[in-house]
Amino acid sequence: MNLLFRTDASVAMGTGHAMRCLALAQAWIDSGRRAAFAMAEATPSIQKRLASERCEALAISAKAGDLEDAKQTIALAHQARSEWIVVDGYQFTFEYQSALKAAGCKVLFLDDYGHASRYSADLVLNQNVCAREALYASREAYTRLLLGPRYALLRREFAPWRGWKREVASTCRRLLVMMGGSDPGNLTGRVISALERFHDLEVTVVVGGSNPHLAELVGHVERSGQTITLEQDVANMPELMATADVAFSAAGSTCWELCLMALPAMLIDVAANQTALAKELDRSGCAVHVGDRTVSASAIAEVLGRMLGSWELRRLLSQRCRTLVDGGGTGRVLSELAPG
Repeated sequence: MNLLFRTDASVAMGTGHAMRCLALAQAWIDSGRRAAFAMAEATPSIQKRLASERCEALAISAKAGDLEDAKQTIALAHQARSEWIVVDGYQFTFEYQSALKAAGCKVLFLDDYGHASRYSADLVLNQNVCAREALYASREAYTRLLLGPRYALLRREFAPWRGWKREVASTCRRLLVMMGGSDPGNLTGRVISALERFHDLEVTVVVGGSNPHLAELVGHVERSGQTITLEQDVANMPELMATADVAFSAAGSTCWELCLMALPAMLIDVAANQTALAKELDRSGCAVHVGDRTVSASAIAEVLGRMLGSWELRRLLSQRCRTLVDGGGTGRVLSELAPG
């Protein structure tokens, strides 16, 4: 049985949708099956990553989310003999889901905040801690819901770390910064500017291959006077999280990786769809919400100072966030698509 993913990636929208789909694609391929991605937009780094994972990349020539898009996706699914289509993106509507269903396709719809007016997919997956059945009150009788971090999609590189235990160091020196795959607003640069008043920190800055500010960031790091290592498109994210004491992160799907690794995190919602998650993680004591994409460098520095100065805060954040994610979410979703 083959699986077709319909999602997109660009500098403007980021790469989060494609990367969480990739986590499920990896598990599907590891089980001996084939997966392909149908995309109207794809960054070079995403195309390269898909090729490395043996995922065929197929082009959609229509406007993303319209009925011509659905028609082309259905044709590709039939050509690939894909029983399931996994749809992920805010451009996909109830009408889009219904078109796929009318063509006889089974649909898994990845969602974050109930953006569609109604749901007709076979399965709706919302892995966020603020996921509620009430978001999907308008759905077909057959539509089943997979809600909460129990279904968090983590890439295969995190699987060996499911039983790992973090020791929260009394002295906080190692900072990890990761503001998403594209970071169009260059929040990474703002975080680097916020580090000016701090000394003796060892900072690792991770940027995605779709980041348009790489050259600017290289110069910023060189002028900063800090001990900063800049890395692009890393393949060892679990190891970087394991060795860090705290992290600055965009409040996207990376939150679930941080939770598994029990890494105390300061979150910035770089897009409006991340705000609810960031606030809920802060409210529940699982992370610290710094602000949105307009947050100032001085506000970032203030929160970092508080984090560095409180072992008790870091300990509590580490303990609480780890309870949210056990690392088995991808397997649970896989079993829904291919029982047994």
